[in-house]
Amino acid sequence: MRFGIDRLLSQSRLRKPLAGRRVALLAHPASVTHDLTHSLDALSSLPDVRVVAAFGPQHGLRGDKQDNMMESPDFKDPVHGIPVFSLYGAVRRPTQEMMDSFDVLLVDLQDVGCRIYTYVATLRYVLEEAARTHKSVWILDRPNPIGRPAEGLRLREGWESFVGPASIPIRHGLTLGELAHWFVRTLHLDVDFEVITMEGWQPASAPGYGWPLGERAWVNPSPNAPNLWMARCFAGTVMVEGTTLSEGRGTTRPLELFGAPDLDVHALLAEMHRLAPAWLRGCRLRPCWFEPTFQKHVGKLCGGLQIHVEDGAYDHDAFRPWRLVALALKALRRLRPDYDIWRNFAYEYERDRLAFDLINGTDLLRTWIEDPAAAPADLDAMAVPDETAWRETRKDVLLYR
Repeated sequence: MRFGIDRLLSQSRLRKPLAGRRVALLAHPASVTHDLTHSLDALSSLPDVRVVAAFGPQHGLRGDKQDNMMESPDFKDPVHGIPVFSLYGAVRRPTQEMMDSFDVLLVDLQDVGCRIYTYVATLRYVLEEAARTHKSVWILDRPNPIGRPAEGLRLREGWESFVGPASIPIRHGLTLGELAHWFVRTLHLDVDFEVITMEGWQPASAPGYGWPLGERAWVNPSPNAPNLWMARCFAGTVMVEGTTLSEGRGTTRPLELFGAPDLDVHALLAEMHRLAPAWLRGCRLRPCWFEPTFQKHVGKLCGGLQIHVEDGAYDHDAFRPWRLVALALKALRRLRPDYDIWRNFAYEYERDRLAFDLINGTDLLRTWIEDPAAAPADLDAMAVPDETAWRETRKDVLLYR
């Protein structure tokens, strides 16, 4: 299959509208061609494309920052001599000066299919600013590596943030090109935009179910996204960022496992099986022990669970990571009513609301976890209508059927 960047590079007819125009590129370390050339280098080598600026999202254009809320500065690219503007530094929305530097912005970002991944918010912001300043935006589309499943509560009104840019579920099932169409329609943006689509993307096909395993190398789209297995788990394990448990940062399997020094892993797993065994389908859960080298519980032995989605037990349609991790937190609360679960700290520039609620775009999930009388069926009663409505809503923007 071919990604949007590869089609643009190989087909001169696609590039014709760029002739005589100043081109900028929004990219990150995973913005590579089929032969692993960075998109900025590949585009700059073309005689018919004039690249005048670049933009880097969270973690930077070339990948210079490890953790959340670690800002990247603007700088001058040492190879191409062009300005590189940071959209995760002094600003997260491009300024007028930045917009004045180009005529067409190419967006080549690898997403992981989860609403809280901040590249989704960055996409919205550049589309809005392009509409305001009459600039063009081209999305060079890439796979949603976790395919089409949708899961989770939709973000509620008033809960918008940098990890919640719109009323979509945490696991949305769209590519960035499709999300761009959805943003333009939903926000009624008068913007000149185009999607350079992929060729041959098959999100329902094994073994990748969204990612072309065996055809394309995986390059980390952020430092703690080391493989496809992390992406499959992320819509659930990212919620652990808003808790006192470790989500595995500081280990070699971040966001595939979670735990804490004082966790009775076997009791937790047994309670999860008792409460909602169907929510554990599609994966293997392995009790494990790990010692983070940085961030939460650094240097302490943690007991936890690793979610395995890389072997023959993986069932793409049955696996529901959001429910799985919600169930783990519900089981923990039932076993330990006094456990200090919720971490209160500044999260993606928000200081007045709990990170767990920001991640979910609502406090409904936390309320469900805390309510001793609330059962798994009660969470399904809230989530299933959201998921069903979203699958219907997104039909109009699907580019790959």
